[in-house]
Amino acid sequence: MKDQVRIIISGGGTGGHIFPAISIANAIKKRWIDAEILFVGAENRMEMERVPAAGYKIIGLPVAGFDRKHLLKNISVVFKLIKSMQQARKIVNEFKPNIAVGVGGYASGPTLKAASGKGVATLIQEQNSFPGVTNKMLAEKASKICVAYEGMEKFFPKEKIVLTGNPCRQDLKVTADNKQAGYEHFALDNDKKTILMVGGSLGAKTLNDSIIAAFLKIKETKVQVIWQCGKYYFEDMKKLQQKGLIPSNVHLFDFVSRMDYAYSVADLVISRAGAGSISEFCLLGKPVVLVPSPNVAEDHQTKNAKALVDKSAAIMVSDADAPAVLYEKALDLIKRDDLLHQFSDNISKLALPDSAEHIVDEIAKIINK
Repeated sequence: MKDQVRIIISGGGTGGHIFPAISIANAIKKRWIDAEILFVGAENRMEMERVPAAGYKIIGLPVAGFDRKHLLKNISVVFKLIKSMQQARKIVNEFKPNIAVGVGGYASGPTLKAASGKGVATLIQEQNSFPGVTNKMLAEKASKICVAYEGMEKFFPKEKIVLTGNPCRQDLKVTADNKQAGYEHFALDNDKKTILMVGGSLGAKTLNDSIIAAFLKIKETKVQVIWQCGKYYFEDMKKLQQKGLIPSNVHLFDFVSRMDYAYSVADLVISRAGAGSISEFCLLGKPVVLVPSPNVAEDHQTKNAKALVDKSAAIMVSDADAPAVLYEKALDLIKRDDLLHQFSDNISKLALPDSAEHIVDEIAKIINK
């Protein structure tokens, strides 16, 4: 293209939406160095910090999610949605994008709706095996729908679907050097097998309850655990440590910033079943025990996990069962090298590398038409 490429990327709310969005933006910049990229997110959400930190401009909309438990609270949500639609139309008019890309999350609805209303082409990136309401609504006007799972024609027009996978954080590499650095960084024993348990940046109460219930079992094993409890729970967990209740082979962190080190040392991962995390496990070939969060729309994490379980690529433990059985299963599995290799091989077969570049290929086809 001779003219400067101008692209809006919209969505966010969680790391699972933000990491792919930033990866797509980086791939766009690699393809077109002088491309103008504008992010549109939701005010007071994670993207308002993470996107500028990655070097991109972002505008926040006042949009918020519907509260299904407290219906009266949705009166303000409707007003915020109307205001967000007005602002989104103004943004599209002033920025004049060639295309608007939606990655899911509150802001993508008003932004892509405003773009398609102005005749701007739109592309959706759906991370989950069961799409959210917003992406289902936007699919009718979208030029292309980039997905990470097979069988998505149940939800979207077949002719618009492209299997690209989910873009992941680009700094994740499992290497021998990272493994050695990881042992030093986390103060681990090279001779012990390692479980990495992550519950997202804020944490997951069920995962924390599960490890607390298993302290005595873990203490008696030759296994070590990297435990990311989440910033929300860290002060309470720190009190347990101060009382001497956390075994010495359990290493507590509020947040693990060096995930490249953590993945490199991990023989087994315990995690929620967010789409972005699953894509990372596939690309890195990590055996994983998935505990789907019950607090997500349409129970999509259970569907994400089942897509792996059906291919013998992961183990799933329900949120309700986890405090009683999660560590029993994990400690049994980590003893079995044959099963760890089997899960690693099977999950690796599901990896879709270079996802961001494939999504940019689709963007290029649309804007060059």
